[in-house]
Amino acid sequence: MEEIKKTEYKQELPVRNVERGGMEGSQGQELREFNRLYKRLDDLYHSLSLKMGMSDSTFMILYTIAELGDGCSQKEICEQVYVSKQTINSSIRKLEKEGTIRLEKGDRGRELHIRLTETGKKTLQDKIYPVMEAENRAFIYMSAKDRAEFLRLSRLYVNAMICQTRQFLSEEEDI
Repeated sequence: MEEIKKTEYKQELPVRNVERGGMEGSQGQELREFNRLYKRLDDLYHSLSLKMGMSDSTFMILYTIAELGDGCSQKEICEQVYVSKQTINSSIRKLEKEGTIRLEKGDRGRELHIRLTETGKKTLQDKIYPVMEAENRAFIYMSAKDRAEFLRLSRLYVNAMICQTRQFLSEEEDI
């Protein structure tokens, strides 16, 4: 990951309109548009989860198992998605009760590996893989140059946000 120096972002910040709670000028409008797009994408995934009869966290867990592979650990899932350990643990226990997954002891300590049951494999096949395929088609809809630029700019924004918000996080939370 590219490391960004704090001094790279010592620009004049837009003025906040305290009464309206927002920023003024084109930067404020651009940020609001970015936030609307981000929320629209988040709403889309929420709608997909509901349509498939599962909670957002269940969808995320099954999606992550599809990415990491059968036999991944709860810890690996927590590292992949930014959801609390408690939420992941609750959803995993629910999936286990429903017969979607089973937990197996790992080689080290208390680590448990998540294994898909036949029901879980069918759920991935019927519900998760089609979403992943749609994401793939949406991504390759952009040209290779646009995809590279999209990723470059996304990394730049994420790294800048990390620098700008580091002061609010404790050392344990540091990203």
